[in-house]
Order: sequence, then C-alpha cells, then structure tokens
Amino acid sequence: MTGQRPAECAIKPRRPKLIELRSPRRSELEAVTDLCMRSKAFWGYDADFMNACRTELTVTESDLSEEAIVLSVQGSEITGVVQLSFDRKTVCLEKLFVDPAYMGKGIGRCLFTWARDKSRLRQAMRLVVEADPDAVPFYTAMGCREAGNVPSGSIPGRYLPRLEFEL
Repeated sequence: MTGQRPAECAIKPRRPKLIELRSPRRSELEAVTDLCMRSKAFWGYDADFMNACRTELTVTESDLSEEAIVLSVQGSEITGVVQLSFDRKTVCLEKLFVDPAYMGKGIGRCLFTWARDKSRLRQAMRLVVEADPDAVPFYTAMGCREAGNVPSGSIPGRYLPRLEFEL
C-alpha cells in the first residue's frame, strides 16, 4: 500500500466516522499481537487456552513481507487487523480481529470487505476461513457458507468451523 492513498470505510452507528486501512509498521507488531489476544479473549477463554493460542495469534516481521496484512486505525489507535495468505486460486483468511472496544461498529465488515476485494484482485476462486466458533455468525452474515471442520492449529483435539466465500 506504500505510495497509495489509504483505503477508508465508514463505520456505524450514530456518529459515522471514517477509518483508515493501512499496512502495519514493524514498531506496531507487538500492539497488533496484543489486539489479537484481547479480541480472542473477549469470548471468555481462560488463561491456559489463551497461552496455547499465543503463537498462532502473534504477528511477526515475516508476516509483513510474506502475507497481505492490513490494519484498521482511527487516529493513532489500531482498531483491527486482517491477514491473508495465498495459494493459487484459494485465499486463506489467517486473521481478522477487532479490538473489543470497537466491536459492532462495522470495522469487521470493513476488514472482511478488504480481504474479499484483495482476493478478487488476485483472481482467487474462494476465500477460506477457519473460524472461532463464536465468529461463525459474523462470517455467515458476510456471505460465507459452512464447509466442515478442521483441526485447531493451537489446541490438540479441538476442531474449528471451516467456512468458504465464493469469489
């Protein structure tokens, strides 16, 4: 996104504001990881569960160079993150997290829309989401359909819903 005008989305409800979408800076990686952890913990997971997820939720320098990743920001505050990985005609939604203080304000929809549009630009056929069970209603509202289950990358014996969005 360097050299391009940042993308913007309107958020709701009462006082519509514009949020900026931009690439993360190396200096923000810890803050982005903390946002992912806060967002995941919002669903009531205990400390042991959250510790088991830390590696999977960590955003690293290699993510900046290898993956498509974007932040939503309002002023200097990071409000959300979305990360994609590409495999031929399939795009995987690696992360989509919104700071709990900003949930329900359209930021998740804005980030999903960016992911969908980016996937289409790459001429992908489908966007695949391995979702937290609590996030399934959000993804189905975005137009994803349930497509089975997959093993968790963090918790042995746990399975996550797999969803697909046809592009």
